[in-house]
Amino acid sequence: MAQSGAQVGIVMGSDSDWPTMQACYDTLKEFGIGAVVKVCSAHRTPDDAGAFAKSAHEDGIGVIIAAAGMSAHLAGAMAAHSPLPIIGVPLAGPHLDGLDALLSTVDMPPGVPVATVAIGKPGAKNAALLAVQILGAGDDALRQKFIEYKQKMAEQVREKNAVLQQGLR
Repeated sequence: MAQSGAQVGIVMGSDSDWPTMQACYDTLKEFGIGAVVKVCSAHRTPDDAGAFAKSAHEDGIGVIIAAAGMSAHLAGAMAAHSPLPIIGVPLAGPHLDGLDALLSTVDMPPGVPVATVAIGKPGAKNAALLAVQILGAGDDALRQKFIEYKQKMAEQVREKNAVLQQGLR
């Protein structure tokens, strides 16, 4: 089911979610992490979504990232069927700017955890970074890449501050 070498499953409720979730995919690629990407709806194709969640670990997937808007039950559906860590990415919908999706994703019953990140593209990128951290817990090389990523990010902020300070003089 998964692409050879994929360590992360990215599941979206609709193909219209791809422009947002591509940030997740691209971030995983920066770390050399392969991902399988699927469109599975918790409501329109629940059997497909459940089948993927149940078997992903057998195919080498270590983390599932599930993105959905509106009622956003996809991450919960994944969590109900999978032994893997699930990261939910709430997406903005037409009515409540993603607040409905955020609340649906974060409000899970005891025993069915879903890690929930921010709404939209920032959440998509953070979901990838959280997946890197989860996978890096058992992979020293990947953990080191993440440490270097954070160091680079800190240096970029310091450089921007230096430019700002120069402009204030």
